Amino acid sequence: MLSVSNLSVQFGKRILFDEVNTAFTQGNCYGIIGANGAGKSTFLKILSGTMEPTSGHVHLEPGKRMSVLEQNHYAYDEHNVLETVIMGNKPLFKIKKEMDEIYAKPDFNDADGERVGVLQVEFEEMNGWNADSNAAAMLSNLGIKEDLHYTLMADLDTKQRVRVLLAQALFGSPDVLIMDEPTNDLDYETITWLENFLANYDNTVIVVSHDRHFLDAVCTHISDIDFGKINHFSGNYTFWYESSQLAMRQRTQQNKKAEEKKKELQEFIARFSANVAKSKQATSRKKMIDKLNIEDIKPSSRRYPAIIFERDREAGDQILNVTGLKASSEGDVLFNNIDINLAKGDKVVVFSKDSRATTAFYQILNGKQKADAGEYAWGITTSQSYLPADNSEYFQSDLSLVDWLRQYATTEEEREEVFIRGFLGKMIFSGEEALKKCNVLSGGEKVRCMLSKMMMVRANVLMLDEPTNHLDLESITAFNNSLTNFKGTILFTTHDHEFAQTVGNRIIELTPNGVIDRYATFDEYMSDPKVKELRDKMYAVSV
Repeated sequence: MLSVSNLSVQFGKRILFDEVNTAFTQGNCYGIIGANGAGKSTFLKILSGTMEPTSGHVHLEPGKRMSVLEQNHYAYDEHNVLETVIMGNKPLFKIKKEMDEIYAKPDFNDADGERVGVLQVEFEEMNGWNADSNAAAMLSNLGIKEDLHYTLMADLDTKQRVRVLLAQALFGSPDVLIMDEPTNDLDYETITWLENFLANYDNTVIVVSHDRHFLDAVCTHISDIDFGKINHFSGNYTFWYESSQLAMRQRTQQNKKAEEKKKELQEFIARFSANVAKSKQATSRKKMIDKLNIEDIKPSSRRYPAIIFERDREAGDQILNVTGLKASSEGDVLFNNIDINLAKGDKVVVFSKDSRATTAFYQILNGKQKADAGEYAWGITTSQSYLPADNSEYFQSDLSLVDWLRQYATTEEEREEVFIRGFLGKMIFSGEEALKKCNVLSGGEKVRCMLSKMMMVRANVLMLDEPTNHLDLESITAFNNSLTNFKGTILFTTHDHEFAQTVGNRIIELTPNGVIDRYATFDEYMSDPKVKELRDKMYAVSV
């Protein structure tokens, strides 16, 4: 279907890809993974033809159509929504446009009539007469209501544009579908629809995503970029991660016999296959991990940061009491009448349809914003640590990372350079990287610094506003595991489904008309019909 031959990419002295040869076959969904800077997005650009490799070439089977999720949200501002979607099928749109132009001619002649006849045959073969209705149905499934279908793209907000461009990429069932971070700016319901759509998609999908739940739901293969090469592994992300960790452990077990290691791997494959057999993708995809050869399981060279949250002291039973809390922004009520009592050990997913609401909630609890009404009180045995969605205020100086982190040390030992360098090393800031100026860090590096600060504080209550933003899969996985093991209390807001599902044991939803509060997992909460009915009511009243 789609193949890459002798592909090399080099920027100056840096070699990103070195003589890569690989193929993507019909009916499989490939999740492209790799550390930050490994070249994931670059590889997608080369596949789609928007970037030329240093050497080598990409070959798409003749007669097959490729579609790419558009990253430029303003590329179609002069077109209406429905037309933008149909433009996703370029051959179809080209024929439609030519027919419209011929019909619009004031001096329509016999030659025009003959040309239209030819075009109509091609158009019918491409199911063109149903294009408008098919595009409209896809838009509706993605939450773009019918009254917006003839609106100019320029008049839509960012989240609506993302949905339209997603519909454009999916329109007409392309033979090869390429998507870079498709879940960005999508809500839970839309992501769920997309997961179901792709899990049942019969053609080839190639996707880059930091959303592990999404990768698990749709991928039949993981394509790992490492050491300038790309290797395909059968199974989804969780299988790849757990099998590579198992292989890494086995590599260190020098005294373990080869037969024992082989049996352990076989048992792992059988166990995972049994679990996957219950998933959506198992019934719709053809090649699953039960066909995997154990020789395909290899240890990963990935480095995972050592994220470990410890507490100076255990908190008492009283954690947080919130009464009648209200906040608004630019005339909009973000939340109102919020009454909450937090208990020890609660790991709370703080949720809202408006991200401004959750951010305002954390800002108020941390004394950085004043509430419109109501009050809150922390338990006297609690200590809090906060990871804001916007951390820019912490990185204005030109301090080195060593000196930056030293500000948050609580003991003389922690102020020692040897200690701080060791601490930073565990967070993947080794050697000279520990001397980088904090005002030149990337988004992911800033978040790892903030996590280092939080670990240094050793609080018993953690507050996290979109904690996975800017992080790579390795950091997200380590972070997730750490929070699962944390013995204290957590309040967190995230678009990472896996994070919410595996860490949270309570859901608190902030609405303009009160709070919805349930002890449940995230999936249980979102799939509960009674909760859905209540949510619709709580938001509808404010309209």
